[in-house]
Amino acid sequence: MPIRIALADDQALVLSGLKALLGGFEQFAVVAEATDGEGLLAALGGMPVDVVLCDVRMPGLDGLEVCARLRRLPGAPPVILLTTFDDPGQALAAARAGARGYLLKDASPLELVEAIEDVATGRQAITPVATDAIRERYTYRDRAPPCGQFNQREIDILRLLAGGYTNREIGQVIHVTEGTVKNYLTEVFDKLGTRDRTRAVLKAITLRII
Repeated sequence: MPIRIALADDQALVLSGLKALLGGFEQFAVVAEATDGEGLLAALGGMPVDVVLCDVRMPGLDGLEVCARLRRLPGAPPVILLTTFDDPGQALAAARAGARGYLLKDASPLELVEAIEDVATGRQAITPVATDAIRERYTYRDRAPPCGQFNQREIDILRLLAGGYTNREIGQVIHVTEGTVKNYLTEVFDKLGTRDRTRAVLKAITLRII
C-alpha cells in the first residue's frame, strides 16, 4: 500500500508542484488536496490519510491551528508543516501544536521523501533551518569523520541545535526531559570530537550529517 498523502497550500503553483513531485514516487499517493485549512479538514473527514503536508501560513485557518484541531481527534493523521520562512522559533511552535514534521520549502526532494517516510512510520522530521548557506559561509576546519554512527534522535537534536534551541526547548520538541537532552549532547560531542554546541553544529553541517 502506498503512503496516502493530503496536501494543503494556498498557492496554486506550490500545490500543483508538490502533487507532481510526489506523483513521481510509487510509494506515495496524493489522495486529497485543499487551498486552506478548512478545506483540508473537510477533505480529511471523508477518506483515510497517512500523512498531511500543510503550509504553515494560510488565510483563515493556518497550519498551526490545523495541527491543534487534528491533535484532538482520535486516529488523526500526522502532519508535516511546510514553510517558506527560515524561522527557527516557528519549528517549536509547530511541535507544540502537534506537528510531527517541520520542513522548509527549499528542502530537496530527497529530504521531503525522507520526512514523509519518517513521519508515516511514527518518527519525527524536524528541519528548522536551511543548512546550505551555513555550510557555504562557515565551513568547519576539522573534517575528520565522526567516531560512530548517529541515530535519528541525535540528528534531530543537531538540527535543533542549529536552530539555536536551548536544551529545554529541544526536550519540548522531541518529548524528552532536559536531562536526557544533555545525555544525548554528550554522546554527540564525543562522536564529533567537539567540545561545545557551536563547533558540533558547524562540523555536523560541514560533514553533511545535517
